[in-house]
Amino acid sequence: MDLATLIGIIGAFAFVLGAMVTSGGLGIFVDIPSVLIVFMGSLFVVMMKFNLKSVIGAGGVAAKAFLFKLDKPEDLIEQSVNMADAARKGGFLALEEAQISNPFMQRGVDMLVDGHDGDVVREALEKDIALTEERHKAGVSIFRALGDVAPAMGMIGTLVGLVAMLSNMDDPKSIGPSMAVALLTTLYGAMLANMVAIPIADKLQLRMGEEMMNRNLIMDAVLAIQDGQNPRVIESFLKNYLSEKKRKVDTTGGE
Repeated sequence: MDLATLIGIIGAFAFVLGAMVTSGGLGIFVDIPSVLIVFMGSLFVVMMKFNLKSVIGAGGVAAKAFLFKLDKPEDLIEQSVNMADAARKGGFLALEEAQISNPFMQRGVDMLVDGHDGDVVREALEKDIALTEERHKAGVSIFRALGDVAPAMGMIGTLVGLVAMLSNMDDPKSIGPSMAVALLTTLYGAMLANMVAIPIADKLQLRMGEEMMNRNLIMDAVLAIQDGQNPRVIESFLKNYLSEKKRKVDTTGGE
């Protein structure tokens, strides 16, 4: 569970809803036609930009902003060093007994055990990384598009409301309420874009960068093991993926 995402979205909505309650109650901020124009209108416009399968799967993609478990680079380095040591002592077949939880690392190790050439291993892992990145980018693009479309749909709803208001100018008492309803669509569009879509897109972008870094670390580790490099050399090389502070800490737990 990503607490930053959860706390952020709950906190943002809590303050906005709190302001609405103290400004006259939530009832005056609810308008069904405005909800339909912004939320449903935005959804269908985004659907025009992407294929149906991607849009339907957007909910699952968004879950990664809240539920996302990523291996720590330090743990990956430690495991890589241990496997390098095992491979030097017992050959690549010794890696068959390694307990590997990361599927990408498991794939790379399986290719070593199967005796594939280094170029083949590199090409396969690079292809996997590239395709994974494309899938992540597709998810980010959907929420970026929603963040772009929602304010525009809010403005369209406001214009619809203004037209309805101006067509009824013979009743001055209705102008105020009609103007309030017209502005609600702009409010909904701004909230959908800036409190949901754009933050989720940014968090997914962050997660994508973290996962790509881990996968590149794993690929470098697998290729170094295949080359038969010294485990200490591999550890030193892989620590370049860590921040300067973490590089000073031994991945095996010592200083």
